[in-house]
Amino acid sequence: MKPDSPLIAGNWKMHGLKSSIGELQQIIAGAKALPKVAVMVCPPATLVAQFSAAAAGSRVAIGGQDCHAKRSGAFTGDISAEMLKDAGAAAVIVGHSERRQYHGETDATVRTKAEAGQRAGLLPIICVGETRGQRDAGQTMAVIAGQLDGSLPDAADFAVAYEPVWAIGSGQTPRPRDVAEVHGLIRDRLRLRYGEKGDRVRILYGGSVTPANARELLTAENVDGALVGGASLKAEEFLAIAAVYR
Repeated sequence: MKPDSPLIAGNWKMHGLKSSIGELQQIIAGAKALPKVAVMVCPPATLVAQFSAAAAGSRVAIGGQDCHAKRSGAFTGDISAEMLKDAGAAAVIVGHSERRQYHGETDATVRTKAEAGQRAGLLPIICVGETRGQRDAGQTMAVIAGQLDGSLPDAADFAVAYEPVWAIGSGQTPRPRDVAEVHGLIRDRLRLRYGEKGDRVRILYGGSVTPANARELLTAENVDGALVGGASLKAEEFLAIAAVYR
């Protein structure tokens, strides 16, 4: 069985102040006209509680961008999955390439964070993706398979986001047939590991998704939505991407 509905999630990264609530309010208003798609915004941690309160009762869910594996403790500057849940979050992004690259996160680290998200009742959005060098060397499929094997938790309650590292913020995107090929691999690995439950896991595409290229990327086989970066900061652009599933 396919996922119940596609998901369009916006990763705001380190952008957004309290004044950004206006963009969220526009997204909430626009999402009313998009009943076939689940919509989510993942702002920086400082805005999760405010955004969750503003989105309460709407069709827009709020997520976090990272979490610590532990429930609590002496981890200055970190935020637990339970804290995100308490602030109103419904999901958490883990294993984004920027976390892997700049914070040295390994597949094992990503898995413990995904498990923490599940423990707290959040939907982990687990990111995987290859670098330009790996793609040029023909290693894409092996890299993705390895990241999946090391990063996924035992319970199949999560989403996967395929984000080719070389496409993030670059304006470059893989061809739709290449996206379909990688998503097909991910689906096969999910089925192999989780059986029928693997068919219900959403597989999102991320990496320079814009209103101009959204339709060709998001209608590729085994694509169940998108994890949107820069374009999610503007309600008009974000909603235009989600409107692919109108």
